[in-house]
Amino acid sequence: MTRDEWLAEFARQLDVQPPTEQEVEHLLNLAGVGALPPRRAAAPPAGPTPYTPSVPSGLPGPAAPAEPVVFMKATTAICGPNDDIVIPRGSEKTDWEVELGVVIGAEAKYVTEDKALDYVAGYCVVHDLSERAWQLEGTGQWVKGKSADTFAPIGPWLVTRDEAGDPQKLDLFLEVDGKRRQTGSTAKMIFPAAFLVSYLSRYMRLMPGDIISTGTPPGVGHGQKPPVYLRPGQIVRLGVSGLGEQRQRTVAE
Repeated sequence: MTRDEWLAEFARQLDVQPPTEQEVEHLLNLAGVGALPPRRAAAPPAGPTPYTPSVPSGLPGPAAPAEPVVFMKATTAICGPNDDIVIPRGSEKTDWEVELGVVIGAEAKYVTEDKALDYVAGYCVVHDLSERAWQLEGTGQWVKGKSADTFAPIGPWLVTRDEAGDPQKLDLFLEVDGKRRQTGSTAKMIFPAAFLVSYLSRYMRLMPGDIISTGTPPGVGHGQKPPVYLRPGQIVRLGVSGLGEQRQRTVAE
């Protein structure tokens, strides 16, 4: 499925007209939280982990962050759920992140957390790919490492809120070449979906079609010892329970 085909199907499910190029800017990955696993001793994490980590019994875990790290992705990163992942020119640290996507269905501003899910149309699978060197090792904002072409596969479906059920009771997984790299549950999210909708609505008007990508569980390549990154010729499979699966091949630009 191409990007344009996915956008048309997305609009059909929302029962709206397919977006113009100007309206496509609202189909953003509006929020994310630091994606690195917390169990790292050699260097500080790039941002607070969005999921409660598993730690050995009796040992203290990392302190929960007070609020999420927020960034945006360029809309040119959006692609279909089974499109190739294009590893950009000069990249040596392209990394994976399976995430729950929250799709906004109604204009939202200054929304309280207890009413936040009333503004949600549904949920989808988001693969929030990152180039870690561009994200973390230079200067400026994270957007540089988050916005390469094909760095935001979305879908395969928009599952409506009533069909998806409780967004904090969903399982996530990601595999690279058949090896399980991430296994998690949205029950362990530090910032639940309702909180994120409410939180973001304090700082920006959320519009129908906006997508909030809610963070990833432990297991990304940057947090492995030693770190492991994607390279051309690999197969990535990921999914969220009830929301479908994605399958992508990695290719060089």
